[in-house]
Amino acid sequence: MKSLSGLDATFLYLETPETPMHVGSLNLYELPPGFKGSFHKAVQAHIAKRMHLAPIFSRRLAFMPFDLGHPIWVEADEVDLDFHIRKVPGRQLTVREAETMAAKLHGQLIDREHPLWEFHIFDNLKAPAGMEVEGKLVGFYSKIHHAALDGKGGTVLANAVLDLGSTPREVAPADPARKGRKGGDLKIGEMIGAVFSNSLAQYAKLARSLPNAASSLGGAVARQAIAGDGRGLAGLPPRSPINLAPRTIFNAGITRHRVFATASVPFAESKAMAKVVGGSFNDIVLWICSTALRNYLAKHATLPKKPLVAAMPVSLREESNKELNNQASITVVDLGTHLAHPMKRMNAIMASTSKVKDALASLKSVLPTDYPSLLSPWVMGGAAKALFKTYGKRGVADRLPSVANVAISNVPGPQVPLYLAGARMRTFHPLSIVIHGLALNITIQTYAGSVDFGIIGDKDAVPHVHDLADAIEAAFEEAKGIFVAAAAPAPAPAARPRAPRRKAASPAAPRRRTPARTARRAA
Repeated sequence: MKSLSGLDATFLYLETPETPMHVGSLNLYELPPGFKGSFHKAVQAHIAKRMHLAPIFSRRLAFMPFDLGHPIWVEADEVDLDFHIRKVPGRQLTVREAETMAAKLHGQLIDREHPLWEFHIFDNLKAPAGMEVEGKLVGFYSKIHHAALDGKGGTVLANAVLDLGSTPREVAPADPARKGRKGGDLKIGEMIGAVFSNSLAQYAKLARSLPNAASSLGGAVARQAIAGDGRGLAGLPPRSPINLAPRTIFNAGITRHRVFATASVPFAESKAMAKVVGGSFNDIVLWICSTALRNYLAKHATLPKKPLVAAMPVSLREESNKELNNQASITVVDLGTHLAHPMKRMNAIMASTSKVKDALASLKSVLPTDYPSLLSPWVMGGAAKALFKTYGKRGVADRLPSVANVAISNVPGPQVPLYLAGARMRTFHPLSIVIHGLALNITIQTYAGSVDFGIIGDKDAVPHVHDLADAIEAAFEEAKGIFVAAAAPAPAPAARPRAPRRKAASPAAPRRRTPARTARRAA
């Protein structure tokens, strides 16, 4: 039996109709010239041959008796591909109409009676301005529950589904001997025993890690005290109202309705700008988001005098760890939005991310991603539902303090084109999670020379989401004008015109003395 980790299960416990806990993406694909038939049917046939390559396709949840512990993963009796891979009905849509449909789908819960994934196919899209296509353009919206997928799981899924060329590779058939256990094969006594053994193992693990955790935490506290920077551990603000995030329109209770917009900027130029300023690619991305948020709030609301704060996921996974569960935590970064000067804003962001890196370096190995399973659905699930029920009441989230204003995540991706069922992926725009009090999420995916932004928010909190997407692309152009110009070598000073040199007079020839001249001089 494969039990969910504590972090994986938490995504289930936090889920409500207003706060679905799945992630996804909206991709544009270009069909090869001369493609005949339905892309929807082609994807179904493609996935049917590869389901055994990624466990997420065929495993579903099984819940413990009396909710004594975390759920476990079991093999589904069957996987209905007509249920999981659906065609979006309708005429030819624009990309913006596809974004609106993806937002609507993203606000709907995944049925837990099935494996926790869905694919939705747009069989006919109108190419956006500036995109040249030879074949037909189609859309692909995916959503997968966060309990079943983190970055490592996403890599396994991408490797299973996508190819490096337009001709799909041949894959070996499934090995019947490696089939997982089905829900009907499990005995109640066995499941209860697994809860207790899992919890005992977790308690033992916690006990072993306490000395190391105390040492790392103490060292981090000492370094923070010496630095005297006034920020909390791992970038988190101390529990003082003066260090909390300022109030914005994004810090509100959310509804079931979502809005979604996309933006794209060139990857190579973004990397070049990071080199110019002496920062990372992530610093440039944060500057673009910071500048866009400044302009959006100045236009549609009020720009706070204090800097906006971004909540950012950070991976805790070691390089050697191949497990497919979630291993991540959250940190916060100041966005410097209170600074009008672009270089001062960049310096503020770089200073904040540097502190986060320093703090996480010592705490990464001891931050927990799991906890004992026994009674967790009762304790964690009950507490989460009570908190969200209170926080989601109209007007409550608007008055409560918040540690962040917006969630921003930067996901590195491949820089080569990928293909699905023969179609070439042109864009990769992510859709992530919004929660009460944090009604805006900007997730960035790098892919094939592009930086693709996915902006999702609550419909009431971010009604002008496309203005924010436009502001992101405008901020990139502004960055080019500032940082690229700063990198250009200064023109050599114009040479001053030199005065014409005076021709030196040739020395006079010595005058010869004659007797008459000698006599005159003597006289």
